[in-house]
Amino acid sequence: MSYLSGLFSTVFERRFARAVSTDAQGRAIADLARDLLGTQGEVSGTTLARLILDQYARADAEGKKAFFDFLLCDLEIDPVEVVETLKDYKASPSKRSYRAFAVASEPGRQELLRRLNQVRGGTQRLVSMRRDLLDMMRQDPALELLDVDFQHLFASWFNRGFLVLRRINWSSPAAVLEKIIAYEAVHAIDSWDDLRLRLQPADRRCFGFFHPAMPDEPLIFVEVALTQGIPNSIQTLLAEGRAPIEAEEADTAVFYSISNCQASLSGISFGNSLIKQVVADLSRDLASLDTFVTLSPIPGLADWLDQRQTSAPDDATLQAQAAHYLLSAKRYDHLPADPVARFHLGNGAAVHAVHANADLSENGMRQSKGAMVNYLYDLSQITTNHEHFVTEKTVAASAAVSRLSASVSSGFTGAQE
Repeated sequence: MSYLSGLFSTVFERRFARAVSTDAQGRAIADLARDLLGTQGEVSGTTLARLILDQYARADAEGKKAFFDFLLCDLEIDPVEVVETLKDYKASPSKRSYRAFAVASEPGRQELLRRLNQVRGGTQRLVSMRRDLLDMMRQDPALELLDVDFQHLFASWFNRGFLVLRRINWSSPAAVLEKIIAYEAVHAIDSWDDLRLRLQPADRRCFGFFHPAMPDEPLIFVEVALTQGIPNSIQTLLAEGRAPIEAEEADTAVFYSISNCQASLSGISFGNSLIKQVVADLSRDLASLDTFVTLSPIPGLADWLDQRQTSAPDDATLQAQAAHYLLSAKRYDHLPADPVARFHLGNGAAVHAVHANADLSENGMRQSKGAMVNYLYDLSQITTNHEHFVTEKTVAASAAVSRLSASVSSGFTGAQE
């Protein structure tokens, strides 16, 4: 009886879905959206949501813009209602008055996006939708209000509790490996052989965060080299003819490339959790590791130096100026001018060492005149460093880097950017 009941239920659902789909043919996407917000049935809701996503996918740029304008204008909050419900809650706090305020404060477009997300594959399609939105925002800043809703929902859907950490190796599915090549944002992967050299040897690791709704799409990944000692150049680290070591022989884990894969998830932070999780996993699996560092680019250095000098510095001078830049150059908010520095220092790392001639690639010379930096993740200091950075904007640094920075001429200032 249970089997027959399930069979009849499936047949009914499919027929009902076809009926809803047929009835919806030729209707405007805005009308379908209003119907979806008004429906309570799971089957009809799923069908309508799929129709909306399909119609959006087929739309041209003008049609997509019209859909965004509908979400922005027609599914907006009512400011008067928000104010009135807030007054009621302030005058008489209760479950009823708070719920009324909460409902009034949430625009209808957030609930629409939630219902669209219930479709199989809906999460990835909404991520793609936000990519279109980000592109259109450049021409129409008014759409930034709509992006607040996307970012609010994505922050919940992609929070750490839903993410899965997976090791990516040479045996991973080809679809994932292809994306690692495509998404590598720091040190380009030129071929499958190049990728194999980063994944297959015993002293190499790669880890990525994945979301269950997007199992073949890495959200962010980090490449790790297991070494003896702290490296001072990416050329040495990635040398084609280098001699690999056994993982158990390594005392240092080097995070040399971190790549965000989904531009449409900008504003959602994954890197902090990723590094801390990988450090924890490596510490558990390899007892010989006692040092965790990065070998990081300094992407703002070249432009900063070009504004302050005309001649190319020698290696010693470049190291000192790089140290001074990392410790002293600030943004308008008094945080470090360099974006990679803000990321690692915000995670609780410290500036450990700077190196000249560390990245001689075209990109490395263009962005930092070949300089790179090690950020040290000292497990005993991460929390303290993070708190000082957040509360006092203090940049944690080794004594050697501090001395290098102090050696720079007083006229060579670290003015705000």
